[in-house]
Amino acid sequence: MERVSAVAILDAQGVVKGWSEGARQLTGRTAEEAVGRPARELLAEQPLPEAVAALTGTVVLRHPDGSTVALQVTASALLGQDGAADGYAITALAPDEHKPTLAERAFQQASMSMSVFDTDQRYLRLNEAACKVMGVPEEVLIGRHFPETVADEKHSRGFLWHLRQVAVTGRPLRYESFTGAPALNREHAWTTDMWPVRDSSGELIGTALAAFDSSDQYWARQRLALLNEAAAAIGTTLDVVRTAEELIAIVVPRFADFASVDLFDWVLGAEEPPALSGTDIALRRVAHGSGTEGTPEAAVRLGEVDYYPPFSPPARAILESRVLQSQAGEPAFMRWVAERNTRAPEGRQHRVGAHSMMAVPLRARGTTLGVAVAVRIRQPDDYGEDDAVFAEELASRAAVCIDNARRFARERTTALALQHNLLPRGLPGQAAVEVAHRYRPSGSQAGIGGDWFDVIPLSGGRVALVVGDVVGHGIPSSATMGRLCTAVRTLADVDLPPDELLTHLDDLVTHLAGDDTAEVAELGATCLYSVYDPVTRRLGLASAGHPPPALVLPDGTSQVIEVSAGPPLGVGGLPFEAVEVELPENSLVALYTDGLIEDRDRDIDHATAELCRALTAPAETLDDLCDTVLKAVLPEDPSDDVALLLARTRALGADRIATWDVLPDPEHVAATRQAATDQLTAWGLDEASFVTELVVSELVTNAIRYGAPPIQLRLIRDRTLICEVSDGSSTSPHLRRAHAYDEGGRGLLLVAQLTQRWGSRQTGSGKTIWAEQPLPPV
Repeated sequence: MERVSAVAILDAQGVVKGWSEGARQLTGRTAEEAVGRPARELLAEQPLPEAVAALTGTVVLRHPDGSTVALQVTASALLGQDGAADGYAITALAPDEHKPTLAERAFQQASMSMSVFDTDQRYLRLNEAACKVMGVPEEVLIGRHFPETVADEKHSRGFLWHLRQVAVTGRPLRYESFTGAPALNREHAWTTDMWPVRDSSGELIGTALAAFDSSDQYWARQRLALLNEAAAAIGTTLDVVRTAEELIAIVVPRFADFASVDLFDWVLGAEEPPALSGTDIALRRVAHGSGTEGTPEAAVRLGEVDYYPPFSPPARAILESRVLQSQAGEPAFMRWVAERNTRAPEGRQHRVGAHSMMAVPLRARGTTLGVAVAVRIRQPDDYGEDDAVFAEELASRAAVCIDNARRFARERTTALALQHNLLPRGLPGQAAVEVAHRYRPSGSQAGIGGDWFDVIPLSGGRVALVVGDVVGHGIPSSATMGRLCTAVRTLADVDLPPDELLTHLDDLVTHLAGDDTAEVAELGATCLYSVYDPVTRRLGLASAGHPPPALVLPDGTSQVIEVSAGPPLGVGGLPFEAVEVELPENSLVALYTDGLIEDRDRDIDHATAELCRALTAPAETLDDLCDTVLKAVLPEDPSDDVALLLARTRALGADRIATWDVLPDPEHVAATRQAATDQLTAWGLDEASFVTELVVSELVTNAIRYGAPPIQLRLIRDRTLICEVSDGSSTSPHLRRAHAYDEGGRGLLLVAQLTQRWGSRQTGSGKTIWAEQPLPPV
C-alpha cells in the first residue's frame, strides 16, 4: 500500500495549524480534531527535554481509542521574514517504518563506545558498545545526568570534568584512564576522545565522545616499562641470590601475585652442569616473593632443595626449554596446586584462587640454570601469549645476570685459590726478623687483585721483605702476580741490591707487556723490595711506584720511611733509587699495598697517619697487631685488596760473629783454619769443626789463588753456621767437573756436598762466597 508522509505544522506557541492525511493515518485523529489545539494536548506523556532541544526523538501520542502511539519525529524550524522561527514542521514515522541511515547504523554498530551528551552532561544517545559497557539499555540512560549513572570515584570525577571542559571551552580533549566500568569485572585502560557538537548556526548544543579500550596497548607499555626497569634493577651486584631477589622484586606484585626462583645447586657452586634426566629435578629455592605479607603461598623455604616431578610445569619448562603456561581446570595445573597445598603449613590452602601460572626456564648461553614461576591469584586476567613473550624476555635478561654472577663467583674462587697457593703460607725460618702478615681480598665486583708479599731468607743471615701489587683484577692479575713473585725470588737468590733487582724486574715486566698474550695485555705493577741485615742492623730498600713502609721505633715513635717512589714496573728506561737506614733492635717495619690507605672517599695523608697510630697500639703478638691495624685503618667495605706485612727486627750480637783479615799468602791458610776451629770450640760447636775446617780451607785458598785482596773470613752463628770469605775480585766462582788426573777443581764441589747450601754475592768492593751448614743438635 502506498504510504503518505505524516506532517504537522505548529506555530511558535505550539498550536497545531496544519494536519496531513498521513498524520491522520498514524494518529487516528482527523484535521478537525487536531488543528487549533495545543500539541501537548495530543501527547500521552511529555517528551524528554533533550529530545526537544535536539528537535528529534521519540514522542508518545494518545490515540482516540485510548491506546498510545510512539512515533519517531523530526522538527524543522519555519522562518519568517525577519529570520526568526515562526513555527515548526513536524514529520513522523511509525517506529516500524523508521529506517536508520547509514550514519546511524555506523554509530550503533561501532566497535568503540560512543555517547552523546547535552551541554549539561545528560545522555542523549548511546551506541550498542556503550550500552554493553554500562550494562543497561539506552532508554534507561537517556536524559539522566552522567554522575547519576556511575559510582563517585576519582575516574568518574575526572571524566565529568573533561566533559564539562569540552562544553565550556568548545575544544576537543583526550582523556586516558585505567579503571573499571559498571558491566566489566576488571579494570581496563581507556583512551577517550571528546569533542563539541554544534548546530548549523555554529552554536554548541552538546558533546560527543568515543572511548577506545586500549588495554592491550596499556599492558604492552607496562611490560615495556617493566623490561626497562629490569635492565637497571636486575644485576646490580655480582651475587647470584641477590640477582634472583631483584627479579622477584620486579614481577611482584605488578606481573604476578606470587613468584619464585629455583636454581640448580651447581649454579651456586663451582661444579659443571650435569646432564638432565627424566627423573625428579632437584632445585634449590633462592628467592620468592608475594603480594601478601609473609609469602604464605610458598611451599618451599628459602635455601631448601625441592624435587619437581616430571609432570609438574616447572620440570616440563626445564626439560622442554620453553615457557609453559597452565590455567585453572587443566589437569597438570590442578595436580601441581594440589601437591603444593598438601605441603602448606597446617594444611591451609594458601593457593585458593590461583587460576594461572607460568614456568619460565632460566637459560643463558645455551645452559639452563633453573626456573622462575609466576602465579596469579588476585589478578583476574589469565596469562596470555603476550605475557609469555614478556616473561621469556625478562627471564632471559635475569638468567644472563645470574650466569654473570655465577661466572664471577667461580672466577673469584679460582683467583682466590690461585692467590693463596702463590702467596707464602708458612714463611721460611730465619732469625733476622719476626714476621706476621694478612691478606684481605676485597668484595669488589672487579674481582681478586694481584696484591702479594714475600719473606726471602738471604745469605749472611739477612732477609728480604717484599710487597707488590699488580694492576687489574681476576685470574690474569693473579697469574701475573705469581710470575713476578717467582722472578723476585730468582733475582733475590742472586743477591742483587734492591735498586738493581727492581731494574731487572722492570725489564721483565716490560718484556711481558710486549707480548701479544691476553694475560699481560694491560700489565703494570708496583713493588717495594727491602733487605735487612741483622749484623749491621741496616735496612736497604727501593720502591717501584709503591707506598713507602711505616716504621715504629722501640721508644714508640712512628714515621714513614722516606723512599724515592720511582716509576711503576713496566714503564722502562727510568732508574730506581735505593736508600738505607739503620734500625735499633726491636724496630717494627710495616709494608703494605695501597688498598690499605687509598680509597676514592679517603684522604691518603689522613689514612697514613691512622696507620702510624695503629702500629703503636699495644698488642701481645704481631698477629694481634695485624688485626688491630686492619680494623683501625680499613673502611667497612674496602674497594681493593690489601696485603700487610709486619716485621720486628732482631740483631746479632758481637758474641755470635767472628771476623779475621787474611793475608793473600797460602802459608796463612793453616793459621786461619786454626782460628776458625778455636772459635767453634769457644761456641761449643766442636762437632762442626771437621766440615768447617774443610770449607774455610777451600774458600780461603780459592780467594788467595783466584781473587784479590783484601780478603776476609767471617763466621756467623745464627740458626745455621755461616762461613763467608770476601775478596776484592768481582769474578764469581762456579762448579766444574774435574777429570780423573786433575790436581784441582774439586774444592767447590766438596763444599757443595758437605754444606746445606752455598753461593756468592757481589759487594761494593768485590764478592763474598758463603756456605751454610746446620748446627749440631744441642
